[in-house]
Order: sequence, then C-alpha cells, then structure tokens
Amino acid sequence: MEDKPLRSRQWFGKKGKDGFIYRAWMKNQGIPAHQLQGKPVIGICNTWSELTPCNAHFRELAQSVKNGIYEAGGYPVEFPVMSLGETLVKPTAMLYRNLVSMDVEESIRANPLDGVVLLCGCDKTTPALVMGACSVNIPTIVVSGGAMLTGKYRGRDIGTSDIWRFFADHQTGQMNDEDLYTAEACMARSQGHCAVMGTASTMACMVESLGLSLAENAAIPAADSRRKVLAHLSGNRIVDMVRKDLKPSDILTRQAFENAITVNAAIGGSTNFIIHLLAIAGRIGIDLNMDDFNTSARKIPLLANLQPSGKYFMEDFYYAGGLPALMKELHEQLNSDAITVSGHPISRNYENSECFNRDLIAPVDNPFNPTAGITVLKGNLCQNGAVIKPSAASTALMRHTGKAVVFENIEDFNHRINDPALDVDKDSVLVLKNAGPKGYPGMPEVGNMLIPKKLADQGVTDMVRISDGRMSGTGFGTVVLHVSPEAAIGGTLAIVQDGDMIKLDVPAGTLHLEVSDEEIAERKSKLVLNNNISKRGYTHLYQTHVEQAHLGADLDFLKGSSGSEVLRDSH
Repeated sequence: MEDKPLRSRQWFGKKGKDGFIYRAWMKNQGIPAHQLQGKPVIGICNTWSELTPCNAHFRELAQSVKNGIYEAGGYPVEFPVMSLGETLVKPTAMLYRNLVSMDVEESIRANPLDGVVLLCGCDKTTPALVMGACSVNIPTIVVSGGAMLTGKYRGRDIGTSDIWRFFADHQTGQMNDEDLYTAEACMARSQGHCAVMGTASTMACMVESLGLSLAENAAIPAADSRRKVLAHLSGNRIVDMVRKDLKPSDILTRQAFENAITVNAAIGGSTNFIIHLLAIAGRIGIDLNMDDFNTSARKIPLLANLQPSGKYFMEDFYYAGGLPALMKELHEQLNSDAITVSGHPISRNYENSECFNRDLIAPVDNPFNPTAGITVLKGNLCQNGAVIKPSAASTALMRHTGKAVVFENIEDFNHRINDPALDVDKDSVLVLKNAGPKGYPGMPEVGNMLIPKKLADQGVTDMVRISDGRMSGTGFGTVVLHVSPEAAIGGTLAIVQDGDMIKLDVPAGTLHLEVSDEEIAERKSKLVLNNNISKRGYTHLYQTHVEQAHLGADLDFLKGSSGSEVLRDSH
C-alpha cells in the first residue's frame, strides 16, 4: 500500500497568505519550522477533566502518546473535547454521549489532522469518541485509561458492584453510616475507572475486540506503568497507520462487530454494550440490529469470572492474561482474520498469549458459567426489543410470571418504593416507565431498582424489574432494560397497570404482557402522552431527534459518515 498524501498539507503546505497564517500562529507555541514540514500531524483527542475522575490521569497518559508519536516521526497536537464523568454528570451522562460525538467529529474534520489517538476511559467517553471518529474516518487508534486498583475494605476486595450490596445492607441495618464512610474511602484507591467488568471496562474490551486498539489495551490497570508503555506504542503505531492510510472503515467490518459481540458474551459485559455498539455500527455503515446479539453470542458461555457476574476484578483479569488470553479460548468462534490497527489479523493479538489463572479465565469446554452474554427479548411489551444479562441475574427468575407494580417515573418510584403500604410481594414485577431516551430524557441508569425495604427486611435480594431505562454495568439482578418502544412515545410499557400479569421467559427470549390485544389497543387509544420536550438548547435537539434504544439512541441526523473533507476554506 502506497503512502497517501497527508491531509495536513492542505493547511501547512499551502503557499501565500493562507499558509502564512496557518504556520505562523502554530509557531507562537515555539514549534520549529521543520515540525510542520511533511510530518504526519496526529491529534490526541483528550477527555481529561477533573470533573471526570476516571479520566483525571489523562494528561500524563497523553504525554506517553506524544513521546511515541515523536519517536515515530510524527507531530502530536493535543486537543480537548467535552468530557463525561459518569459519577457526577446530571441528569445522566448518556444524554450527552451524542453531543460529545459531535464535538469529536467536528474537531477532527475542521483541523489539520492526519490521524487521531482517542483517549477514552469513563463509560460514555469511549463510544462517543469512536462514534465521532468513525464519522470522519481518518486513521484512528484508541487508548483506554485502565481500571483502578481493586479496593480493600476490612480484609476483603471491593469494587463498584459492592455499592449496591452496601446500600442493601445499610437498608436492612447490617451496615451503619460509619461503615459506609469507611468503605467509601477504601474503594476508589487509585486513578482509573471502575475496577469491575462495568461499562467502562466493557468498552475497553469492545475496542480491543473490534481491533481499534493494540493488544492488552482492555485490562492493564491505570496505575500500572505498562499502561504508559501501551500509550507510547499506540503513538508509534498511529504514525504508521497514517502512512498506510489504515482507517476505521478498513477495520470495522461486519466480522469485527461479530467478534465484539462474541467477546462481550464471554466476559459478561455490560448491557450498555448493545446500545453503544449499535450506535457505532450506524456511524460506520454496518447493518447491525438487535437480533444479531442473540445470533452471534447464542452458544458462547461465560469464561471470565469477573464482578458483577463473578468474583474477581479487572486488575486480576490482567494478571491472569487479560483479554488476549480469553480471546485465545474463543479462537474457533472468532473471525480470526479480521484486521486490527496493527495491520495484522486479530489472531496475532492472542496467538502467543497464556492464561495464568483458570479460576478467572475458563476454557470454553469447562466455562465458569454456561449462561452468558446479553439476551435480547421480544414480545408485546417490547416489540422492538429489550435486554437482560442472564449471567448477573437469578436462575430461579429466568422464567417468571408476576403481577406488575407500576411506577410512572423515577420520582414516583423514589417516593413510594419503601412505603409499608405498597402492594408488593417477592413475586411481583417492578415496572418503571418514562426512563427512556426521549422520556427522561437521556435514558438514565435507574433500571436496577432497589428492592422494597419491607421485602429486603424479609431477606428478598432479587426481583424481576422492567424499565425503558438502562442499568450501570456494575449492577446486577434480574433486570429487563432498554424496553423499546419506550413509554414516552406510546410503547406498550406506557399502558401497563398495577396488577397486570407479566410473563418473562429468558430461555425463550420473550417478555409478554398478559393482556389481550384488544385491551392493549383500547388502553392505547385513551393514552395521553406527556409533552415534556425541553424548549431550548441541546436537550431540545436531543429529544426531537434521538432514536429509540434498539437503534442505538443516536441522533437521527448523525447516521453514516460525513467524511474528512472541509467544506470551505475561510481564508
């Protein structure tokens, strides 16, 4: 493959006034002239922010990337984009994922960049940056920030998934306020994102299994010096990718997406994986739909014994061999010739890997759990689909019929869930409405509703819960999510009433409201939808253009590639 003319030469290679302006203002940073003469210009898209604790170490990580770019003969330029910290952003970081993707897309296209390194960490930063880069489609490589070190609390390991356990114990009096305060200081003890296989780690595994990062990107802890080495090597690699014009569209084939779905099943990845992968597929032009998540992962067992589906943490996963060791177990199920950012087949990433802990990474013929992946459900309650994560759910509830206890929105739930008079028992099905993309807006992580206190006091730890919202990847339980169409646009979820019987059958892939078609039609004919569209700003844009969960919850006008060409030269 011959080297392609550098895109940045449209700026820095120009004669006359235009070239003078482009070069002169860059030189005010003390840049020698030769740095702008024929070297690949590599953008480092940085989501560093002190309001995004997961990404707060990215200044240092960016320097390692720069060192690698310089060494390979490129010229690095670091630029910021909006950063989303899952722990702080209100009303929900998911509301702004698409906004960040627009920021990334326009920042890359508008500037003299030949290639880009995406620095991603916290949940939404990875899909947002990948979506934006795919829309421009210049050479791109991803460097994840890495998980924090495992928390240590009173002699045991803890991570983000324990938050839900701690507050269940607090609710029943097994932990007091001082216990919670102590645990809070013990959990997040280093830089990095959640220490479990939550959404952030799932996204890091996603980009590695898609082929968008170098091998081992997914699991190196943020505090491990080898994370900086990987960043340096990624800086090396992006320069060569530019010279060979290796773009996301060359890597993100149908086979790459199938690999990601297969790997996600085996690691017990977050349910949020589906909504983000669908959005990425929409940007790069791959026809992916909800049924593909059942088809590609149907026979894949759970191989990774990681919280929240298992007991170990991401730090342990790396020491056990990381994602390459797990992918080696899946060799027969993978499209092993899919090309990665290395320019080689993905099999090169894992062919020499080794597993060092069989209790953490199991072989396919003796899996940690034969039930894995994310099951897509269909039925009259979710005509376009809903999702559940069986590996993090209760086996006894995989087939369950119960009466609905309905909450019209999250405020209604918070107000009534612990009311002693609430008509609920252990067999009830908790139903939360208006938590979807348009209705909330932004589809918050509220789907794993707390167990009513009066049932928790009786020892109930899990119930079937259904909503059009999402769940944190660190969460667990028999939780049905992403119900589509959502309640706010008149989906069947909107007309569910207290006492209606709901039948869940995960093995059959069905979710059914036990009400006649005639009754459903009658209720819908009387349904009055709340018009809660925001009157201004990005939220208005989002609510008027966001697609449903089964399409990836992207904005309808962002589908497909816009390309790297700048429409006009302003000078």
